[in-house]
Amino acid sequence: MRCVIGQETEMALRHPLRVALIDLLTTAGSVTANEAARRLGESSGACSFHLRQLERYGYVEPVTGAHGRARPWRLTTPPAAPKVTQGLGSLARELEDEGYHRWLARRHTAPERWRRDEAFSEVLHLTPDELAIVAAQINAVLAPYTARKRQRGTGPVGVVARLFPLLPEPDE
Repeated sequence: MRCVIGQETEMALRHPLRVALIDLLTTAGSVTANEAARRLGESSGACSFHLRQLERYGYVEPVTGAHGRARPWRLTTPPAAPKVTQGLGSLARELEDEGYHRWLARRHTAPERWRRDEAFSEVLHLTPDELAIVAAQINAVLAPYTARKRQRGTGPVGVVARLFPLLPEPDE
């Protein structure tokens, strides 16, 4: 299966659920539409539709040799590849924002032990080298968890870290 490049690729990744499915497959290896729906908080019909669309554009393929009605999917690129959301810029930010807004609207429906979040922000005064060091330190803290497979008692948690220089407002 080939991965289409250009405008069609941009169309394939325009929907946030497709980006979330690719990200899930990057970490999980393979999932069925039902598993994806459960892990992403979406309907199995929506996940099934978007997995078929991703197959059309060459991003995913059915796992060969699967038996029964369950149809597992996997990425057509090696799972060790960098996260697909890297470099998608505004699309990744929209997905992050959509997930956070969904959390704010529905956190009261989460099990009691999951109703807490850890949102914070700071303005730091850093040199360009220090900015790179802080980013590397954050990545080092997250690394053991990004490589971990789903385990009993865990659930998907969004982590958003944006380090960028704050530019002055232009004079009007």
